[in-house]
Amino acid sequence: MALRHAVLAALLDEELSGYQLAKAFDLGVANFWHALPQQLYAELTRLEKDGLIAGREVVQDTRPNKRLFTVTEAGLAELEAFTASVAKPSSIRDDLIVKVQAADHVDPQTLIAQLTERAAFARAKVDLFGGLLDRMRGERSEEEFLRYGERIGPYLTCLRGLAFERGNRDWCERTVAVLREREAARATR
Repeated sequence: MALRHAVLAALLDEELSGYQLAKAFDLGVANFWHALPQQLYAELTRLEKDGLIAGREVVQDTRPNKRLFTVTEAGLAELEAFTASVAKPSSIRDDLIVKVQAADHVDPQTLIAQLTERAAFARAKVDLFGGLLDRMRGERSEEEFLRYGERIGPYLTCLRGLAFERGNRDWCERTVAVLREREAARATR
């Protein structure tokens, strides 16, 4: 997957400015694709040049003018081709996991501190995703929303982000407990 596909997918529902796109990435898309704002602006320029999005200038009286972007038919065709291509399995690349791999040879307190911090981050993301899911679903049950909702793609990707962060939280908390138990056992020897 390239950044272009993530940007095209983020622009499917409405016209967005570069700033709004960056905000949308922070809230929804970032759980599966991270990009810096300057990367997004550069990608918008390339996508427009390639005819995959169309931009229009909006004149504003009290602020600088802005450009709003929307996906073109060619952009939809690009997404269709991307969707039809074989998806590569994902893999984890995480420096904290490498550090835990070395747990038997490094200071466990350093790992415990980093794992505790990561668990707190994951808990905050779990809360964020839970709130996003509630807002998307509105008054409907999850089953009803998934069966009859107009646009379920963002909801499904948010569910994946929620599961991912719950997994991170649980693993970090379990690893901290194991490291503490091992330290306590060593202290009583």
